[in-house]
Amino acid sequence: MKPFALLLLLLILAPAFSAHGAGLKLKAAILCNLATGKVLFERNADTPLPPASLTKLMTMFLALDAVRAKKVSLNQKIRIPEIAAKTGGSAMRLAAGEQVPLVRLLAGMAVASGNDAATAVALHLGGTFAGFAKQMNAKARQLGMKNTHFKNPTGLPAVGHKSSARDLMLLCRAYFRSHPEAARFHSMGFFMHKGAVAKNTNSLLGRVEGVNGLKTGWTVASGYNLIVTAKRGKTRLLAIVLGCPSKEARDNAAIRLLEAGFRYPSEPARARAMVEGRQ
Repeated sequence: MKPFALLLLLLILAPAFSAHGAGLKLKAAILCNLATGKVLFERNADTPLPPASLTKLMTMFLALDAVRAKKVSLNQKIRIPEIAAKTGGSAMRLAAGEQVPLVRLLAGMAVASGNDAATAVALHLGGTFAGFAKQMNAKARQLGMKNTHFKNPTGLPAVGHKSSARDLMLLCRAYFRSHPEAARFHSMGFFMHKGAVAKNTNSLLGRVEGVNGLKTGWTVASGYNLIVTAKRGKTRLLAIVLGCPSKEARDNAAIRLLEAGFRYPSEPARARAMVEGRQ
């Protein structure tokens, strides 16, 4: 075949290779069947990466642990310190000195990914950032999260703040086993605080069949991250994608994992082949 003809053929076939090829635009991923715990797909699942706001799942986990231990109640009002109100990044727009029930701060973390809410809760429960980070890392060790180290409750950039797709899977499974009631926070499409409405940062909610959670995260260092839960019939899935170059790539990768998982909820080899476009 002449060079020009070969080039033309490759250009014609390029969209097909792009649509069905093995390349996922991400740094790491994992997909598991929540009911059985079976991992259906993984890629670089043990690579430590910046988790960004996925960190807030651990902050919420510890807050709900404290509620269960009766150290605080969901309706208890927490005074917002100035340092929390001034925390940068995504926020639920808390003001220094206002008093907000813990339940609303949890919703603000889940829906608006409020760094201000996470900071206020962490300081209330841990006294200091270091004190709360110590609690976070003790919980991580307890859950077997071998590639994780937390430096803060928000996921804002910090040297050494890291986790992995598999560790985050362990965190999520334990989180929902311990606190199934937490699902209500992550399935909220909208949240309002003082008249300001925030839309859930998880754009798959209400757009992809069965999606009912869970959490997004982004920093320059981490790229676009997403943990998503979904249920169709009796099948419940958890998909985690880390280090995507854009929101579109993040969402497309998560959808691709979910569709493979729902088609082959107990067959990792076939689910993997579908994700990688080999069938």
